Amino acid sequence: MHPVPGKCPVCGEDLTVTRLHCRSCDSVLEGQFGLGRFNQLSAEQLHFVETFVRCEGKINKVQEELGMSYPTVRSRLLDVIRALGYEVRDEPGISPDQRRRILDDLAQGSISSDEAVRLLQGE
Repeated sequence: MHPVPGKCPVCGEDLTVTRLHCRSCDSVLEGQFGLGRFNQLSAEQLHFVETFVRCEGKINKVQEELGMSYPTVRSRLLDVIRALGYEVRDEPGISPDQRRRILDDLAQGSISSDEAVRLLQGE
């Protein structure tokens, strides 16, 4: 079986399921059925979500499995959150570039975790 596409391949709009069929008893159900939020995700985003869940939401495990830096994993997570239709709150007091620099400094060991937390909180 093929996965159900969430977007129209012609115009890019959301698709609606209109017919369901039971292979066991041959029943058919017709109507307007939504596909759900996860069908709004691209194949790449869905793979990221599956990895994130398998890693129990632990970003360091996702980093290892996908071979990505912390900022990249975080960025992909925020993209998925937005694609699902949720709002992403900005970090208080710091820009995304500042946040990335702080996390890079932490990853390189040039600042301590306590210092990184302080800086990320905008203090």
